[in-house]
Amino acid sequence: MQKKISKIPFKGTAEQEEKLKAVIAECKGDKSKLMHVMQQAQGIYGYLPYEVQVMIAEGMDVPLEKVYGVSTFYAQFSLSPKGAYNISVCLGTACYVKGSQKILDKVCEELGVQPGECSSDGMFSVEACRCIGACGLAPVFTVNDEVYGKVTPEEIPGILAKYRNG
Repeated sequence: MQKKISKIPFKGTAEQEEKLKAVIAECKGDKSKLMHVMQQAQGIYGYLPYEVQVMIAEGMDVPLEKVYGVSTFYAQFSLSPKGAYNISVCLGTACYVKGSQKILDKVCEELGVQPGECSSDGMFSVEACRCIGACGLAPVFTVNDEVYGKVTPEEIPGILAKYRNG
C-alpha cells in the first residue's frame, strides 16, 4: 500500500524542534543512527511530515531521498498524523468476503478521507489492515482498541457519532 502525505498543514512547535535538534546532535556524524533519529522524531511529532524529514536530512547530513525512502519502506513510520481515534478496517480474506471493503468505503465517505489519511479536524485516521484475528466476527474494524464485528455500512454513521459526541 502506498503511503499518503498529509493534507493537514504542519504545526510543529519550537519545543518539538528543540527536542529533535537535541536527538540529532547526539547522533550527528553517525549515519547508522538515521533510523533511531527517525523513530525519535516520530515519537516527538507523532508522524514524519516533510518539514521534519528535511530537518533530519540536513542535521544528519544525508540526502532527503534517503530519509523519505526509509520512512516509506518501514511500516512503523507515518507521513500523516494519526487522529485521536485510529480506525483500522480489516481487509483479510474472511472480512473481505463478508463486505469489509464496503465498510472501509463508508468510513472514508463519512469522514471525507482515504485510507492512510487523517480527518481535517484531527479526530479520526483511517487505515486498511490485514487479518486481525477476529474472523468469526467478520467484517471487523477497530477504533483504537475497541473491536466492532458483524457490522454493516448502515451502522457506520452511528458508530462514528459515538466518538464525535464523546
